[in-house]
Amino acid sequence: MPSGSDRGGSSAGAAATPPRIRVVDLTMAYGDFVIQRDLNFSVARGEIFIIMGGSGCGKSTLLRHLIGLIRPARGDVLFDEQTFWGADDEQRQLMTRRFGVLYQSGALWSSMTLAENIGLPLGEFTELTPGQIRELAALKLSLVGLGGFEDFYPSEISGGMQKRAGLARAMALDPDILFLDEPSAGLDPVSSRLLDDLILELRSSLDCTVVAVTHELASIFTIADNSVYLNAETRTMLAQGNPRTLLAESKDPKIHAFLTRGGQESGDAPAGSPSGRAAGGRTTGART
Repeated sequence: MPSGSDRGGSSAGAAATPPRIRVVDLTMAYGDFVIQRDLNFSVARGEIFIIMGGSGCGKSTLLRHLIGLIRPARGDVLFDEQTFWGADDEQRQLMTRRFGVLYQSGALWSSMTLAENIGLPLGEFTELTPGQIRELAALKLSLVGLGGFEDFYPSEISGGMQKRAGLARAMALDPDILFLDEPSAGLDPVSSRLLDDLILELRSSLDCTVVAVTHELASIFTIADNSVYLNAETRTMLAQGNPRTLLAESKDPKIHAFLTRGGQESGDAPAGSPSGRAAGGRTTGART
């Protein structure tokens, strides 16, 4: 279990109000095979929280537990101190209506235009007219920099644009919480940077909480306010805190190795770290 400074590092003011999300004694398993056990951490309202760790540690599986796709073997997830897994099906459905999810592949319907993709949840869960749905879909696309692409199909746009379209669909119902599964996966460095900037802008403009799964150091150091580190060997979390704080203060060699990969041996700043990114600058304004 994490100890010392590795357990700290939550956002300032988190203790003043109840956490937006609280994970309590959560154990994830497939049958008798335990993936992670005894997970305890909190996500403050309005912060960007990263679930990080090496391949196979259960990052995406944890996300599925948080959004209600997989029931935990033990423990619970609380939203605004309200039990999720202890609630009945109707209550859980009402709670998930406040979630927006960006899946790793984007999960856009290839036979639908971007506007139709964004309009799908609006048509299912609201009583808006087709014209109103079209207007809202155009608005959501403009928020992610895709104004004018309403009638394009996913195959007609780049991978980075598909990710942004998927993000627009995740925002369709004005969620309180955005869950992002590997948002930068498969993107080139410039597209990834632009997506990071977009996530920061959306968090500020929409006043929402963001939970993202990623192992990309550039994204971790750019957008994270808080994080949890999952370890595949011990099958539990080793730390929670701001990644910059963990990099500076953690005494755990696994965490240090994870957060310094790419620059550890040469003595350079870690790839994607605050100083490493400053050296490389930031690119804005390009279309991806």
